[in-house]
Amino acid sequence: MTEIISAILTLLSGIGIFLIACNMMSSNLEAMGGERLRKLFSKVSGSRMLGVGIGTVGTAAIQSSGATTVMVIGFVNAGIMTLAQAATVIYGANIGTTITGQIVALGVFGSNTVSTTVIFSAMAGVGAFLSTFSKKDTVKMLGGIIAGFGMLFVGLSMMSGSMESFARLDSVKQFLAAIDNAILLVFVGAALTAIIQSSSVMTSVAIVMVVTGLITLDQGIFLTMGSNIGSCVVAILAGMTSGKNAKRTALIHLIFNVSGVVVFLLISFLLPMATGGRITVGTIFEKAFPGAPQTQLAMFHTVFNLITVLLVLPLTDRLVALVTKLLPDKEKSSFSGSKEPHLYYIDEKMLSAPAIAVAQCKNEIVNMADIAMRNFSTSLTIVCSLDFSELAAFRKNEEELNYLNKELVRFLVKLSDLKLSAKDHAYVSKAFHSVSDLERVGDYAENIVEYAESLQELQETFSEKAVREIRALQEEIEALFQHVMRAYVEEDAGELKLADKIEDRVDDMTNEMAQNHIRRLNKRVCTPAVGAQYLSLASNAERVADHFINIGNTIRDAK
Repeated sequence: MTEIISAILTLLSGIGIFLIACNMMSSNLEAMGGERLRKLFSKVSGSRMLGVGIGTVGTAAIQSSGATTVMVIGFVNAGIMTLAQAATVIYGANIGTTITGQIVALGVFGSNTVSTTVIFSAMAGVGAFLSTFSKKDTVKMLGGIIAGFGMLFVGLSMMSGSMESFARLDSVKQFLAAIDNAILLVFVGAALTAIIQSSSVMTSVAIVMVVTGLITLDQGIFLTMGSNIGSCVVAILAGMTSGKNAKRTALIHLIFNVSGVVVFLLISFLLPMATGGRITVGTIFEKAFPGAPQTQLAMFHTVFNLITVLLVLPLTDRLVALVTKLLPDKEKSSFSGSKEPHLYYIDEKMLSAPAIAVAQCKNEIVNMADIAMRNFSTSLTIVCSLDFSELAAFRKNEEELNYLNKELVRFLVKLSDLKLSAKDHAYVSKAFHSVSDLERVGDYAENIVEYAESLQELQETFSEKAVREIRALQEEIEALFQHVMRAYVEEDAGELKLADKIEDRVDDMTNEMAQNHIRRLNKRVCTPAVGAQYLSLASNAERVADHFINIGNTIRDAK
């Protein structure tokens, strides 16, 4: 009994270290390659093979199919990806996640197990030294990757040791040998993967169990197939609290993985029947990779996912149609037509992929800027014409700006606590100020509407000359806004220089507006009350231009 308890505790320790190692590698790889990862996912288009390739490479890079799937669900929820595009990336993620099994197979070489594991495990110490003593962020991240890679084999060694302890117990062997029902083994693999939320760990444990002789290769194959179904839990949890298309994406993931398991279960049943029991799925891989059970199971995992992708890829449109039918829209409404304020590009699930979350924050800020500019222009139209027909839309936009300000700041706080590249960390720090600048633009637009309401109460209006000056100023600020946003999105210093020149003209125009106002007062063309509103408006408009320039200035030294 003591030996069993000790083996179980060792197994749990090994799994824990393995999970931590996966997280270390994932977070540091993503932080180092965040920019490349963003560019990679931005290339998903109508090409299905490109989507599969991007899903494969992206998942292999960050060592987490769960993170990739959650990322894709966030994109679909934001309307950035179509369901068909998301499906192809998910297919690729299933291929990319098999890389971990191949890495584990490298560390399990029969009689050379100890020496190989020790060599790779030593990298944990090398990486730890780099991460601890280096002052450069890039070197620290590299150290984290190396340490995580080494810790994979430390955890693997502990799992292997615990399995060897189990292998010496006849009672354990007899119990495992009795579980020969393929469907039951698939269910066990799915359940265990759902609990630990890592198909990589489940596959790695299965590899070690096959190598130590605790289970046969065929049993390991069924456990591995079950792990593919269990890995869908992460996507299902992410989709449950999101929009309809996010739920459909999670369902695509589930149907895709279950389909592959069903096909291979049928093959595993029919193959022995057709060959009189001489050939099974396991014997095919045993003959292909003789004397290397770790490679046999790792290669099955890769082949299994590749064949599943090849089978399902041509049926993607039908799969999308099926999930749309299973989860129909209750009412026809566009994403942007929601009556309640909402975030357009980000949600909590994206925090599992910080590099992508940074890019989506930028999109959210651009959207917030569009709303702020729209409200500013509306406020000037109202004050010049005293036509309040757009007031309800103005109020709704203002409510949305306040909501975006609060939610973006909350999201940025959480994002700033995650591991980011130096460039992304600098961007997030500046993003707080950008959000604040846009919220202030909204406040100034509110002030201008209040001036319009005061004019209406006084039964006064601006003179035709004053209106022309306001309209000219509006045109300049709208042009400035266009240059600033192009500079912000494309990190184009040339566009920012053009915006700076316009901002100088805005300063000159507001000074001239003040002088013209004084002349009109002296000529009694306007009253002091109207003049006060006019001067305040000019001052507010100048500050709006300054806030937009502040946003553009965040790109300075960005590269």
